[in-house]
Amino acid sequence: MMRPGAKQYVVARPRYSEESFAEEHEKVYRHRKTILDHVKQYFTCDAKRTKNAALSLLPFIGWIKNYQVKEWLLGDIVSGVSTGLVAVLQGLAYCLLASLPPWYGLFSAFFPVIMYFFLGTSRHISVGPFPVLSLMIGSVVTRLVPDEGLPMNITAFNGLTTDEQRVLVASSVTFLAGLMQLAMGILQVGFVVMYLSDTLVSGFTTAAAIHILVSQLKFVLGMQVPGISGPLALIYTLEIIFNKITSTNVCDVVMSLVIIMVVFIVKELNDRYKSKLPVPIPIEVIMTVIACGVSYAFDFSTRFGVDVVGDIPKGYESPVAPNLQIFQETAVDAFPIAIVGFAVAFSVAKVYALKHDYTIDGNQECVVCNMFGASFKSFAASTALSRSAVQESTGGKTQVAGLLSAVIVMIVTLAIGFLLNPLPTSVLGAVVIVNLKGMLMQFREVPYLWRRDKPDCVVWILTCIAAILLGLDLGLAAGLGVELISVVLRTQFPRCSVLANISGTDIYKDRKDYISVKGVKIFRIPSPIFFANIEFLRTKLVEALGFNPLRVLRKRNKALRMIRKLLKRGELQWTSKGFLNTSCKPIKESEDDSKMEELDLPTDFKDLPARIDWNAELPADLTAPRVEIHSLILDFAAVSFLDISALKGLKTLLRELIRVEVEVYIVACDPYILEKLHNCHFFDDEVRPSMFFLTIHDAMLHILEKHPASTQKKSDHGKILTTVTVHHPSVGLRSRDRNAPEPETKF
Repeated sequence: MMRPGAKQYVVARPRYSEESFAEEHEKVYRHRKTILDHVKQYFTCDAKRTKNAALSLLPFIGWIKNYQVKEWLLGDIVSGVSTGLVAVLQGLAYCLLASLPPWYGLFSAFFPVIMYFFLGTSRHISVGPFPVLSLMIGSVVTRLVPDEGLPMNITAFNGLTTDEQRVLVASSVTFLAGLMQLAMGILQVGFVVMYLSDTLVSGFTTAAAIHILVSQLKFVLGMQVPGISGPLALIYTLEIIFNKITSTNVCDVVMSLVIIMVVFIVKELNDRYKSKLPVPIPIEVIMTVIACGVSYAFDFSTRFGVDVVGDIPKGYESPVAPNLQIFQETAVDAFPIAIVGFAVAFSVAKVYALKHDYTIDGNQECVVCNMFGASFKSFAASTALSRSAVQESTGGKTQVAGLLSAVIVMIVTLAIGFLLNPLPTSVLGAVVIVNLKGMLMQFREVPYLWRRDKPDCVVWILTCIAAILLGLDLGLAAGLGVELISVVLRTQFPRCSVLANISGTDIYKDRKDYISVKGVKIFRIPSPIFFANIEFLRTKLVEALGFNPLRVLRKRNKALRMIRKLLKRGELQWTSKGFLNTSCKPIKESEDDSKMEELDLPTDFKDLPARIDWNAELPADLTAPRVEIHSLILDFAAVSFLDISALKGLKTLLRELIRVEVEVYIVACDPYILEKLHNCHFFDDEVRPSMFFLTIHDAMLHILEKHPASTQKKSDHGKILTTVTVHHPSVGLRSRDRNAPEPETKF
């Protein structure tokens, strides 16, 4: 309850151990389902579940029936046209990254969008070519069908031109990546992308931006550079470019610089005045139209040797079946393409789902697009934040905008594609480079990460360096390995702490900042306990205690062994004042380490005339380490699981502490862990269930009642006063301080 006029509360309840709480509060019976029950439920089918399955498989049904024509249609039309124009340009540009003829990018901007309209769960992302995926596809294409030399020995290549071979490779790899994404969706394992942290993705995409930048230099400079794949490909490509720098086409360079400068400036203006502009200025489209017209008017291709897009075939090509032999050669490459494609699409979709308050299904996102598109010779598709931003910022409310953007792409493919014939490829390269700004600016995250979280900063840097030097596929694997290692290390070497009581409360904080109760240690374990960190936690606990319980136990048992020998030889006698040394000779401690296993047993006083006070002076000048604490509280609030190895190590440690007369209490233990301890026969005559308490304060009150001397002694910082209310069922509320105006216990 709250005290009137004061910001504090008073709780009156019994002091609980886990046993007493279980006795007083009976659990509600809960039927536990067996594996067979789960299997039956999974395969049970009824009308409601069939409807939900249909809506899950075809999510467009859910929003299309509630489509608000008057409010949404105009925005979707404007958004669809704007996004379609950008999609045409990016499709042509990103196709160069995939080392394919430019018009195949139009296929990738059409077929996946149609499929996503029916099967996608996000209403705002724009599906199509993505530069990172295009580059990954391009590395596979150039490996199997290099610019110089013979292609790989694949039967399906017979009778095909180089471009046709590359298209077959790209579509087959895309189909295989889509097949992997489909498997992930069916098996409900879309969660695997959760292992790709924002830090890792940022470092990876920054490295990908550098790869893209270097790959576009040959178009911007107007030179012929063979495609290179594999580790250090970027270094080798730069070497070739520098060696051929004298063959640069000046016309290409000038056009590219003009395009980059103008597009960059207008994009900055779009960002600065986006609240005032009804729609962003489509500067890439405008500059592309101007460059195309200038190139046609002055015949750049003939007069200046500028490479142009060339003839764009009208219409769509017939479907093609993927090649199994290519599957065998590219399976390792297809997996990272599948993961990266899904991770990017899911991340962008999640941003817009949170912004517009609707849900997306990660597993459903795995299912769509790439298999269907690959059958019609498109390459791997995902989404790009820039293109999705255009669709959302221009008023797009649903995937109707995406469908209209596909219509724009279709019109270009079927009717007006010939207008793009004189478009210089250097213009496309410049458009790609200027759109890398967002990814390249991620370098600014490094100082921030270094100040806030150094392990995350290391993951970012190593992922970026690995992806730059080893290639995107190996770099992603290396970055994921570094990330998992960092997680393992943080779990294996957690930051343990010793807690202290905040005076006047039942709150416990780090001892470095507050005073502690004499004779009591409160040790907080901030991580799961498993085979890899049990020894580290033991070491940290020994450091916090100030003594090694096993060493103390062995020293005590050696001292007892020596006392028995002295009593037997008559050199030590028991008197009313204690042990009396009757020998005149100095007594040396025995160095006999025989029967070492006996030294690890509990101290046994049964054949001695009295118990030994180990913190007092021992008889016959024997020595044993003194133990200044009488109670240890282990805070298990953050311990989420225990494995068998950790369970054995924990029991051994508890036994050692109990055998040196340190009372151990475990608090805030998860019921699942407590149940596991019972099932594994963790408890015995020494380690008992009675050591488990609900909270630290319950255990502390129990200790102070058992060791009242602790309330009288002062710590180095003075006396600790804590007021709590303790309810005893038999006598109602009572207080240790009988003169207090209200029931309370002070210590």
